[in-house]
This record gives sequence, C-alpha cells and structure tokens, in this order.
Amino acid sequence: MEPMTIIVLLAFIGTLLVASAVALHEFRERDLQHWWGAYLSPNEISGRIGTPVSSDEPVHVFIAVCDHYEPEYGRPSKDVSIQRVDHWVKDYPQRFNGYHDSDGRPPQHTYFFPQDEYAPEYLDRLAEVCAAGYGDVEVHLHHDADTPESLRDKLESFKETLHERHGLLRRDPVSGEIVYGFIHGNWALCNSRLDGRWCGVDQELTVLMETGCYADFTMPSAPSETQTATMNSIYYAKDLPGRRKSHDTGIRAAVGQEIPSDHLLMIQGPLLFDWNSRKLGLIPRIENGDIHYGQPATWQRMQAWLKAGVHVAGRPNWKFVKLFTHGCKDGNLETMLGPKMQAFHGDLARHAAADSRFRYHYVTAWEMAQLVHQAEANASAPCHTGSTAQSAVS
Repeated sequence: MEPMTIIVLLAFIGTLLVASAVALHEFRERDLQHWWGAYLSPNEISGRIGTPVSSDEPVHVFIAVCDHYEPEYGRPSKDVSIQRVDHWVKDYPQRFNGYHDSDGRPPQHTYFFPQDEYAPEYLDRLAEVCAAGYGDVEVHLHHDADTPESLRDKLESFKETLHERHGLLRRDPVSGEIVYGFIHGNWALCNSRLDGRWCGVDQELTVLMETGCYADFTMPSAPSETQTATMNSIYYAKDLPGRRKSHDTGIRAAVGQEIPSDHLLMIQGPLLFDWNSRKLGLIPRIENGDIHYGQPATWQRMQAWLKAGVHVAGRPNWKFVKLFTHGCKDGNLETMLGPKMQAFHGDLARHAAADSRFRYHYVTAWEMAQLVHQAEANASAPCHTGSTAQSAVS
C-alpha cells in the first residue's frame, strides 16, 4: 500500500473514532438510553412517529401550552416577581386577542403554579386573566425527601387554597372533589431520579389520584434520566409495588377501551430528533416541545410536533400537541409574549385558511384531558368548553 494511501486511511479512521467518541458522549449526556429504543422501535404504548391519517376527513390539532409558571425563578425580589405576573396579566390579552383558532377562540395558556412559591398576590392576578377567558391554573410542585403523608398534605392544602381562596380549579360533577392537573418539578415524577432527589415518594401516582389529580403533564423530560421509555403517547400508568418510575410504561389510551380506574392518565408532549438542527453539523438536537428564549414556537417546529403524532389509538386524525415553557424566566417571558409568538399564531391561521382539512384548537390542560376521553368514547367531532373554574365548577 502506498504511503499516501496509508496516511489517508489512518486520517479517516482517526476521524471516525473522534466522531464515535463525540456521539457516545452526547448519548450519555442526553440520557438517550432511557428512550432511544422506543424512538427506533415504538412499542404498543409509544406513539409511532408519522402515523398516517385518513385523507378524507379533517385533522384536528389540539394545542395546549403548559407553563411551569414560576414567578420567583432565580430568586428575585418580591416586587420583581409581581412585575413578572403583572406583565402577563396586562400583555397577554392585548397581544393575543386578535388571534383566533378554528373555533374563533383566542390562544389559551395553562399556568401550572408551584405550591412551593405560593403567595396570594400572584394567584389573584392570574385568576383575573383566566376569568377573562385566556387560560387556566393547575398544580406544579417542587419537593424533596417527602413521604406519602407529607406529599398528600401539600397537595390537599394547595388545591383547597386555589379553589376556595382564588376561585380556581374545579369540582368533579359526580364526586364533588376538587380536581387538578399536575406537573412535577425537576421532572422527578414517581421518584424517578437515580439519586432519589427532588421527590422521595415511590408511590406518587397513587397519592396524586387519591388527592384528585385528573392527569399528569410532566413528560417529556429529555434530556434527563427521568425520561420514560414510553414516549409520544397518551396512556395510563399505575404504581408498581417496590418500584420507582412506575409511569415508565402503562396502558395506551384507545378508542373504545374502558378507562382503568386505578391508573392515572398521562399526557405527553412531542419527543423526537431535530435533524434540521445539528450539533457540530452531525448530531441532531432534541425536539421536546420546550418554548424558550432562542427556541420560539414556529411553523417549522409545528411540523415536528405533528410528526410526533401524539394521539389516542384509533383516532390518528386528532393530534394532541402538549407544549411547555418556563414563562416567568427572563428571556422566556419576552419570547412567550413577543412578536415571535404572535407570528406563530399568524402562521397557524394562514395555514388553516389555505387547507380546509387543517383545524386547530387552542385548549387548556383540562380541556385536553377531556378531549382524550372524547376520543376514547369515539366522539364524532371534538367539543371543548370554557376552561375557567367559574364555568366548570358544578
């Protein structure tokens, strides 16, 4: 073999080894081992990316923005935190009342408010914008080293405060119990971190159900070790004795299937690779539905969210797009309330005007859960109503 040929071959091998090392590093950094297999070969629970839909009926797209709404993010002064909330209450209606979905409804925003940051000044203000028809409030919780008993006390007390003091949440029309949607802080639902931090309760799903949780909206959490093997799915999970992360798998929601009474509804957002954005030009970045500074909502991202195909089995024409953000974080606040988000809503309207089959619906977390149940019941067309506690309390 010629010396030059050997040099070229060695250079190629060296490049390949470096690329492999970088890829392995990224694989570990993103904790891909928790969901890589489901991405390549979806199981009976995980949604199949690109699931075909019928071409002779409309595609209904339900969009819910689930905000980990933390006014005290970064530990600013109380005045700064209140200014952040005031910014939302004032600007959200002004910026978005000119945009409407296929039902003529303005964009909706669900504020998952952290129990650990509660102050009446925040919730009184948020209740105003919700009552005006622009969203809803649900429960968010950061906790660590809890027990089932201490967790139960926190959830029961907080939901009572939200409902009785602020007129938020709603009562189940049958049981009369105050019910709520949930997002776990630090993604550590069901004690899913390997080090056991930021939760402490292996049997968390049971506590959530027994305190009135109607659905969990925590996932996806990638890149994180807390990410479930189940992805791009709507499914039901129950606590498994002696195990953490019981929501790693479960029973997929399906048309005509009886809802298991001892399982909690899990509504996931999109999770896939973004091949249009690559680190070092080679490694695709993760698309997980997070709207933040430098990564606004766009029509291009919407194509990825739709491709993820989160739906109730048997009803692929109803697509559930659960997005998330940390809307009170500096930078994110401007992204969520600024011209880029306005442009996104404008693009949705233009696309719907050009394609009569594309029908998009702004919904709250509560409404999204109700639409899941409508799909399970094989409803002929989606129907959602006002989401505020004032209109939903029996």
